[in-house]
Amino acid sequence: MAELVFFSGTMDCGKSTLALQMDHNHAARGRVGLIFTKMDRAGSNVLSSRLGLSTGALEVHDDLDLWDTVVERATAGQRVDYLVCDEAQFYSTAQVEQLARIVDEMEVDVFAFGITADFKTQLFPGSKRLIELADRVQVLQVEALCWCGRRGTTNARIVDGVMVVEGDQVVVGDTNPIVTPSESGVVEYEVLCRRHYMRRMTAHAARAASLSPEVLPFDLDVCALPPRPITQSD
Repeated sequence: MAELVFFSGTMDCGKSTLALQMDHNHAARGRVGLIFTKMDRAGSNVLSSRLGLSTGALEVHDDLDLWDTVVERATAGQRVDYLVCDEAQFYSTAQVEQLARIVDEMEVDVFAFGITADFKTQLFPGSKRLIELADRVQVLQVEALCWCGRRGTTNARIVDGVMVVEGDQVVVGDTNPIVTPSESGVVEYEVLCRRHYMRRMTAHAARAASLSPEVLPFDLDVCALPPRPITQSD
């Protein structure tokens, strides 16, 4: 029986790499599929991995009806055995429901890949609906790590080197947590553990506070305190 499976995780846990591998494995067994993506870091109509792998894909625009797209292909005589849907967190709730309908009424497997929560730790609408409708939700076993070495659980947004917790839910950027941005308005993302997300302690902030990212201090609250004024007794 066909399934709707949602593979989820933070950034840097290998979602796009797995999506490419899934497509390869199914195609190698003679199955025919379609690849969808939305706002990939490499541009439109491409599914790319940070490992340097990529393949062509159909771009999911806001007004794209996934059900109609697959039906049109099927009625034109094209086999469609499975769908690989990357960056599924950006899909609308209606598009996720279309994926579920494709599984139920057309017996087409759907493998969706995406981040669960945004930089405010709130669920993306697409991810929320996938969790509600999927036959299986599978958290990827490859763990992204916070700069401190703990398991990364949250995706922090960094604008001009400063972590922010306000703004539009969807802003495309990339991950480069060690290098300080030099251009105005540069948006980056960094995976943090919950402790350092709550303390707004990015890798750059830790380095600026003369803390090594390779060492986990027992208490980082001191990093958020203003510097103590120098007195004559000092």
